[in-house]
Amino acid sequence: MSEVENTSFEECLQRLMTSLEASLYEEATSQLSDLHSAEIARLLESVPPKDRIKLWLNIDSATQGDILKDLNEDVLSQLFNEMSVEGIVKATEGLDMDDLADIVPELPESALHNLLLTLDHKHRKHLRHVLSYPEDSAGGLMNIDMITVRDDVNVRTVIRYLRLLKEMPIDTDQIFVVDRAYKYIGSIHISTLLTNEAEQSIKPLINTDHKPVLARSSDSDVASLFEQRDLISAPVVDSNNQLIGRITIDDVVDVIRDEAEHSVMSMAGLDEEDDVFAPVIESTKSRSIWLGVNLITVFVAVFFIGLFEATLQDKIALAILMPVVASMGGIAGTQTLILVTRGIATGRVTTSNLKILMSKEVAIGFLNGILWSSVIGLATYVWFEDLTLSLVISTAIVVNLIFAAFSGAFLPSLLIRFKIDPALAGGVILTTITDVIGFVAFLGLASLVI
Repeated sequence: MSEVENTSFEECLQRLMTSLEASLYEEATSQLSDLHSAEIARLLESVPPKDRIKLWLNIDSATQGDILKDLNEDVLSQLFNEMSVEGIVKATEGLDMDDLADIVPELPESALHNLLLTLDHKHRKHLRHVLSYPEDSAGGLMNIDMITVRDDVNVRTVIRYLRLLKEMPIDTDQIFVVDRAYKYIGSIHISTLLTNEAEQSIKPLINTDHKPVLARSSDSDVASLFEQRDLISAPVVDSNNQLIGRITIDDVVDVIRDEAEHSVMSMAGLDEEDDVFAPVIESTKSRSIWLGVNLITVFVAVFFIGLFEATLQDKIALAILMPVVASMGGIAGTQTLILVTRGIATGRVTTSNLKILMSKEVAIGFLNGILWSSVIGLATYVWFEDLTLSLVISTAIVVNLIFAAFSGAFLPSLLIRFKIDPALAGGVILTTITDVIGFVAFLGLASLVI
């Protein structure tokens, strides 16, 4: 194993940053030469824009093409802005059609025109076909690198055909069987061909159990299908059942990674900020929106606190204990919110089982409320030596945890109904709900009995 293979990403980045800080750009570029294109892409995304551009322009065009497909959209746009039209065409002309389709939206118009001129009619037609489907669909993920045969031949004929091809597309675990109109019939695993007699007709060997993927299917559905069936590749058909491409596991891994990043970034309101070194003004604008939304929700909570101003003035202990009630509800609600949002995303939670899940989450909220209200009530009594105050905060904790569990379970499906991403807006709305319920329950009870 080479020294590069033994070096962690963190060590590679540290060495690269040391060279860049000393303005040793040739040395920095040489450090990238033995790395995989995906590792280089990750390093480029991890350095400041001015250094990123200098490194990029020192990388040869053949390597640039392999790197492009692994870069996020913000970094792609930045690098394309620094390249000549000829440089862009040279870097992208060797890419597979599905990879090329992914970066086409970021290409300058002049570069796209010149690139299309370098493609033959077949590939140009396929690129337009792929681009006709949404980027987040099966049609947008597929490629045309696949092997097809008719169903009226034997194993010997198919194997001879494979030998004539010299090489097979990457991740080819099966070949697809079509009729004369190119309509999909089924598939045959390569291992099945190798373990049957040469004169055996392929017709009885065709697997028709696994249905093809419709081109309009969402990329999330495709990822779920690959996960459930442990697929390496899958055929893609149009509405007429004509075979138009295939999806391979490497494309699905990208979808899963992007979904995970989207979920994490959305919960902080950073879904649009792909580049960690994005310009300050641009980042400020994107973050300000959610800071403003949060400010509005805070004022909603403050309004309800203001309704109990007289109660707070009479009992300073209430002001001290208020954050406890709000915090416990917020944490409990967020746990449920994340669980349900993830369940909806993976298809495990639907309208058919949501009621059962809500009942379960409310029961958990109640039991946790009983447990922690006892702990908090005891701590409050030891601290303030006030039994009534202890009972008030205990009751408020139980009420808030039940409402938090219910809201966390119900909110994602409600937001989806209004076409709002629950990963993006759910946390802000849920926090407001748990704050308001917690404050009203705690201060309202206090105003009645204290």
